[in-house]
Amino acid sequence: MIQLRKPRFRVRVAETGEDIRRAQRLRYQTFVARNLPRFDPKGLDQDKFDEKCLHVLVEELRTGELMCCFRLMPLESGKEIERTYSAQFYELSRLKSYDREMVEMGRFCIKQGVRDPAIIRMAWSAMARFVERHDVGMLFGCSSFDGLEAEACLDAFALLRERYIAPQKWLPKIKAPNVFRFGASLINRRPNMGLAKKMMPPLLKSYLLLGGKVSDHAVVDNDLSTLHVFTGVDVSAVPPIRARTLRINAGLVAQIAVIHARPRNGLKIEKAGFAINRPYGSYAAKPARQLLVSNNRNHVPSAYERSRDGPPRQLGRRPSHGDAG
Repeated sequence: MIQLRKPRFRVRVAETGEDIRRAQRLRYQTFVARNLPRFDPKGLDQDKFDEKCLHVLVEELRTGELMCCFRLMPLESGKEIERTYSAQFYELSRLKSYDREMVEMGRFCIKQGVRDPAIIRMAWSAMARFVERHDVGMLFGCSSFDGLEAEACLDAFALLRERYIAPQKWLPKIKAPNVFRFGASLINRRPNMGLAKKMMPPLLKSYLLLGGKVSDHAVVDNDLSTLHVFTGVDVSAVPPIRARTLRINAGLVAQIAVIHARPRNGLKIEKAGFAINRPYGSYAAKPARQLLVSNNRNHVPSAYERSRDGPPRQLGRRPSHGDAG
């Protein structure tokens, strides 16, 4: 994967089982442990979707400590929408006709007590590079509010209803048994902007700044003690100034290292370029035999890099098609 570096942090894809367990441990501490009477330092947050995803880590350079993580599930098109995490909670049939690459981002979390905004910028920069490499048309996922009481966040929900409800062509329908229908119940509520912005979760704020839209209801997730809304970003509709900022940040690459992941469930990941090779799909980007870019003149190629033969090549982009281009 492309490793993005700034003075304090780096972003990379999990390379080993231990890397993934570190991410699962941070997820446990963020989503699970707060609801338990006793904290288990070895506890992990795991589910069936982990094996289908790339796991992205944001680490402190000096210590290697994990500060943030999230996972990505690439889809060839909306035809694969039913295999996503979000599809457990939202009826997403309106997205099945979406005919471009999509990616679901999930389990986004930051270490408790850490407030450095550079972390979330690094995470979004990595996401921007993934989106650009693969001509992704839509980024989506579930954005969570802490707690189960909607009343504590009514101004935030009122703001979502007023400005950010998704268009009918892909608005999710209700599927979960327990939801808060803020789109219908807050018709007459005017949001207090100061309170709304204060209550809005950081990840959701980032989605909205990129032009993101949300479902008209929030799912009550008792397992994680959160309320979450389906959130999607049409990449072609990202405001130009935001897109430019993301491209600049994503371009701050100190080194691109070639690391191959083991094939899992028909998904082979070439982390150097976020290249996805899906043998079951019509689009299969062949892994590069070598791809190394560095601004370090003293860089010494690893044994892995020296073992790769053939010239470097550029990873191709899938031609865009359909109305979403």
